[in-house]
Amino acid sequence: MELSTPATLLLDLTVIVGLARLLGALARRLGQPAVIGEILGGVLLGPTLFDGEITAFLFPAEVRPSLTTLANIGVCVFMFLVGLEFNRGLLRGQGRIAVSVSLSAIVLPFSLGALLALHLVGNHPTGHRLAFVLFLGTAMSVTAFPVLARILTDKGLIDTPIGGLALAAAAVDDVLAWSMLAAVAALAGVGGAPWQVLLVLPYAAAMVCVARPLLAGSAKRGAAAGRPTGRLAEAGVLLAVAAGLLLSAEATEWMGLHQIFGAFLFGMVMPREGASRLREHALPRVERICSTLLLPVFFMVAGLKVDLSSLDVTAFGELGLILLVAIGGKFVGAFLGARLNGVRPRHSAVLAVLINTRGLTELIVLTVGLQIGVLDQPLYSLMVVMALVTTGMAGILLPFVYPDGRTQQDLAARDHVSESGGTAAGGDASALSRSRPPLSER
Repeated sequence: MELSTPATLLLDLTVIVGLARLLGALARRLGQPAVIGEILGGVLLGPTLFDGEITAFLFPAEVRPSLTTLANIGVCVFMFLVGLEFNRGLLRGQGRIAVSVSLSAIVLPFSLGALLALHLVGNHPTGHRLAFVLFLGTAMSVTAFPVLARILTDKGLIDTPIGGLALAAAAVDDVLAWSMLAAVAALAGVGGAPWQVLLVLPYAAAMVCVARPLLAGSAKRGAAAGRPTGRLAEAGVLLAVAAGLLLSAEATEWMGLHQIFGAFLFGMVMPREGASRLREHALPRVERICSTLLLPVFFMVAGLKVDLSSLDVTAFGELGLILLVAIGGKFVGAFLGARLNGVRPRHSAVLAVLINTRGLTELIVLTVGLQIGVLDQPLYSLMVVMALVTTGMAGILLPFVYPDGRTQQDLAARDHVSESGGTAAGGDASALSRSRPPLSER
């Protein structure tokens, strides 16, 4: 009996969510972020295994547009939450060193990635040669801030000076990476006319300088007036936020960029003060829906485009070069940047290992590259493997360069500094105040 399209879609969602939870839990038991298992689940459901028979059976052509729509919604909501949780206070007291380390951890892998692109473009022709070169450099420069926060929490480093520095550098890295990706998307000429792309900077300035103060003032007035609370009021606020997210995402897409940029920007301008009820009660539910349902669908849709079944010697050689540039460029760049700022060698090595984490952020970047025609499917598949390797290696390498005993010493030093009000005993950076790591599973 052949299932109807709605029934097939429900079956697909059940399989996707179930496999994501199973492999995510397995990854956590192995000491890895859950995103490793979830991305791997998307690859396993794709055409890599059994000549694509699983894909053809589970995901017939008529349900794929619906799954793609859900995936796009999920990644936009995720980017909104990333922007919302972006903590500008991370740079307080260590902005100079964080920016310096972040820049060095971007410039070297970006440069090496651009050189690698010149080598790969012969085997992966594209209609946007310059965009391809800049995109590959950008993809090599990415750090997954949310996954990094999870690793730091699991390893007990979230409250140490080196953990704070890693988070601050990754936050700067995130903003720079999204800015570079926006430039690549505009250069590729997707979406609107050239004059529309020129509206991106005024739009971003208006969101920061006009929308942010208006939203903050509205939230403060609402809190001071004691607006009614409860499920109805909560639903109203969520609808208003959803409308703003939709409008911002559609605005950037109309300008010729991807929707994720508008979603990220709207999250960044959301008020931090006067909206505590929204943050404490409503948004965690949105985050659970996103992480439980929408993002696994995104992993599946991304996995349908990964085909590793026909890898040959040339492809393995390209994968080796990609891993060498991605890991080596990021490690050396971050290590040298930290050492030039007086960070101790061991802590510089820790920082270099952590900054190599790419996670879901890299997968989003690669998906955008595929959608705008900068990447072809074979190179996309190799880059997804790189994202998996660089995300998984941080948890494996960290105990070798930073044993548990060092963690306890740094935590003790931080507590001593907090009580005395002095400078960090480790000598690397000011200690950060305790804060909840954002979207810690990603």
